[in-house]
Amino acid sequence: MNTAAIALRPGERGAPPRPLPSTPEQRSVLLQFDDNALLPLLYGEHDRHLARIEQRLGVRLGSRGNRLTIAGPPERTEVAEAALRALWRRLEQGQGVSVADVEAALRMAEGEAENDPRLPLQDIPQIRTRKAAIAPRSPAQAAYIDMLARHEMVFGVGPAGTGKTYLAVAQGVALLQAGRVDRIVLSRPAVEAGERLGFLPGDMKEKVDPYLRPLYDALHDMLPAEQVVRRIASGEIEIAPLAFMRGRTLAHCFAILDEAQNTTPAQMKMFLTRMGEGTRMVITGDPTQVDLPAGQKSGLAEALRILDGVPGIGTARFDERDVVRHPLVARIVAAYGRADAVSAYGRADAASAQGRTEGQAGEPPGRRGKKDQDGTGK
Repeated sequence: MNTAAIALRPGERGAPPRPLPSTPEQRSVLLQFDDNALLPLLYGEHDRHLARIEQRLGVRLGSRGNRLTIAGPPERTEVAEAALRALWRRLEQGQGVSVADVEAALRMAEGEAENDPRLPLQDIPQIRTRKAAIAPRSPAQAAYIDMLARHEMVFGVGPAGTGKTYLAVAQGVALLQAGRVDRIVLSRPAVEAGERLGFLPGDMKEKVDPYLRPLYDALHDMLPAEQVVRRIASGEIEIAPLAFMRGRTLAHCFAILDEAQNTTPAQMKMFLTRMGEGTRMVITGDPTQVDLPAGQKSGLAEALRILDGVPGIGTARFDERDVVRHPLVARIVAAYGRADAVSAYGRADAASAQGRTEGQAGEPPGRRGKKDQDGTGK
């Protein structure tokens, strides 16, 4: 794919009515592709991929034949060009391009343009399983995948929808298939998320499976269904509530603790100290979604504080920019974050005002003026 900077010509679809002036505020770029058969996949049905790039970046895209022009502010044009190049490389490698892939390419290109410190590598890492190669969809995911490869213990912390658990399961499956671990152990605390479920019928497995369903879903994305069933039956994959970890030593395995924000400090310490020879651990959670009883401290928050800076432990932090579900989810997460910040600020103001009031009420009579003593105020 060759690139050259030119002005758009009038009459091209999506082009402005007259050539853009050569000013520092505007830039025009021409991308030329050498395989016309892949262009419909790059552009999307009814050019929806191009429309998404225009909407997200505020640039203008015009296509004619195998050429695609980009016009807009220089920094935005650079991001659009980098995203389109990345998408084209996917197609050349035989991979598809979906709306989610377009969003991912834009996030990665924006991170590179802003020199995001979460993109420390020249080559973006991937997790390779036999079913598929899983590439990061945000700068934070790239840093997370890199940590999963280099560290024996990794904390993945951030809002829902950022891929923390999904990528951890993918890394576990990749290591299991490569023979670098003997088994995968997936665990979650069995904590009711605000609802009272009451008595659950069935045997022990049927009682705890509802809490562990997201882990099964991730596994089925990585492995054929029959392999999931066979490996669970043979013990190569174990899915168990956190309470079942007590007293065990986990050796030569890849252990994942999901929903770790719902552990108590004692439970978290118990899980972390199960680590045996040849084991890797990943702990994931969202500190803003704690379902523990009121007043109960989260083991995840305490572990992050205590273990900060300990050699061999990596911590990947995600935020709303890294949400890879529907774009609306990222906006929902951001809105709740703003509401929580306002609420916390209001509580701090109220506490400060209450402190001042209590301080004044507690002053001895001699310091409150004669008005309090004889009513004259003198």
